[in-house]
Amino acid sequence: QVQLVESGGGLAQPGGSLTLSCAVSGFSLSYYGIGWFRQAPGKEREGLSCISYGDSRTYYVDSVKGRFTISRDNAKNTVYLQMDSLKFEDTAVYYCAAYRLDILGFPRWESDEFDYWGQGTQVTVSS
Repeated sequence: QVQLVESGGGLAQPGGSLTLSCAVSGFSLSYYGIGWFRQAPGKEREGLSCISYGDSRTYYVDSVKGRFTISRDNAKNTVYLQMDSLKFEDTAVYYCAAYRLDILGFPRWESDEFDYWGQGTQVTVSS
């Protein structure tokens, strides 16, 4: 059974940090890319970052480049999103998702290109 489970969300102050985790099970990550997305109330889901699980190539959209860092732990089948210098506008539900890297190439950041999704974790940035 394919599962992606996010954790690590919560409340942070502006300028603060949070680390999100995406634990993956049920399929081999070797052929998959993992992406992080977010969706704020009233807004469309937005792709943020992507990692090639096999060789750890990374990609970031401009809005998070330099503030967010995606990484992976092979032994734990887990992908992380380290979020620093958080801003009010980072408030959203954050999702991780997986897509077939060997079919679509790298990177990808459109929601409809991803096959498997986690349930999401809420991040709230507030003073």
